[in-house]
Amino acid sequence: MLTVDDLRPLGLFDGLTDDQLSELVAAGGEVGVEPGVELFREAEPADAWWVLVDGALDLFRHVGQENVLVGRLTRPGQWAGGFRAWDAHGIYLGTAVGVRPGRVLRVPAGLLRARIDAWFPLGGHLVAGLFTTARSIEATARQRESLVTLGKLAAGLAHELNNPAAAATRAVDALAAASESLEASLARLAAGGVTAAQFTELGDLRRQVTPPAVPLGPLALADLEDDLADWLDAHGVTRSWLLAPALAASGVDRAWCDQVAAALGDAALEPGLEWVTSSLSVVSLLAEVKEATGRVFDLVAAMKSYSQMDRASLQRVDVREGLENTLVMLGHRIPPGVTVVRAYDDAAPLVQAYAGELNQVWTNLIDNALDAMDGAGTLRVATSGAGQDVVVEIHDTGPGMSPAVAARAFDAFFTTKGVGKGVGLGLDIARRIVEERHGGSIGIDSGAGGTVLRVLVPGRAQQRT
Repeated sequence: MLTVDDLRPLGLFDGLTDDQLSELVAAGGEVGVEPGVELFREAEPADAWWVLVDGALDLFRHVGQENVLVGRLTRPGQWAGGFRAWDAHGIYLGTAVGVRPGRVLRVPAGLLRARIDAWFPLGGHLVAGLFTTARSIEATARQRESLVTLGKLAAGLAHELNNPAAAATRAVDALAAASESLEASLARLAAGGVTAAQFTELGDLRRQVTPPAVPLGPLALADLEDDLADWLDAHGVTRSWLLAPALAASGVDRAWCDQVAAALGDAALEPGLEWVTSSLSVVSLLAEVKEATGRVFDLVAAMKSYSQMDRASLQRVDVREGLENTLVMLGHRIPPGVTVVRAYDDAAPLVQAYAGELNQVWTNLIDNALDAMDGAGTLRVATSGAGQDVVVEIHDTGPGMSPAVAARAFDAFFTTKGVGKGVGLGLDIARRIVEERHGGSIGIDSGAGGTVLRVLVPGRAQQRT
């Protein structure tokens, strides 16, 4: 059984007398810690206060479809639970599982509150008020930040999706008109008595038409249109103004037109050329639809990968994939005056990391870099291998940070941005994700030539305790 001598070395109990420690021991009880055995479970009433005496505990929280390691108790005196001493609805925020054999002091929450009130009445009231106020403020702030961030990402994705969606819509509308023209020209060819042999030859000539690999310049294209219009007028084609631009854009010349005229004769020449241009338009528009819908698919895939919604939190990842997905998600934020330069090391190893959390870091660092350049400059995103680790550098060519700003950049709540700017994730949180969640490091190198944020991601995530 635990004794006063077991608790006296714990810094948590500095200031308590032996009699007070005796009361605490009498009010509580010793519970053994065994590897793999749960002490308490997430979301159950936090009706006991657990103080680590020796051994080690892991704290897990259920996120999505898996249990995520959120903390570790390894130092004697660390504690968890007991929230119902001040909150009638308090619950455990995680599940505690033994890692190394040891002992914990378990004190019922009601008895903990009674002892605190008896020993430190003012302190008990302050803790109760702080607990309620902090929880309310934190919940409201986190909800607001989450909504703002989600809104910005949703707006960005909608902006990126709008362009290919609009292109696909325009192509479909044009495709309907081209299909009608195709049917009408076929009807006119049939009415004109075109034979099967003539139509087969026309089809062979159409297949010979391939758009130029390098599009003609405006002047050369205009000259070709005029030349074809003159040829069409000379052969009695009434709608030369409509056919000449389409034929010129497809790269045909007078020699090809002469072949069509020889195959069909002047009577069927106009509907034959209309059929050719309509069929070429259908092929071109289908390619546009395919490209636009493919772009939509790529954007959705990038969003899915960025959010990591179908993957385990801790996984082997290629940081380049996360950086690329982040650049896609922030594409609407990159102005025309900013050039993005990628310098990825193909030999950089995969790392074991919380990919979704790293994507939040990349989002914040890239967004900060874009703000620093104020619409013009170069954004350089680079990766390099460092043994089993990976180093990521986000470099902007902005004016740089002053030494005073750089010294405080990772302080909690510190920002140089106005209200409503940024993505709601400060550099302090980015630092916590890198250092505490992954055991890596993050630093700033800023000067007249711009700012470099350098992040080292270990090959294997090691949370710091």
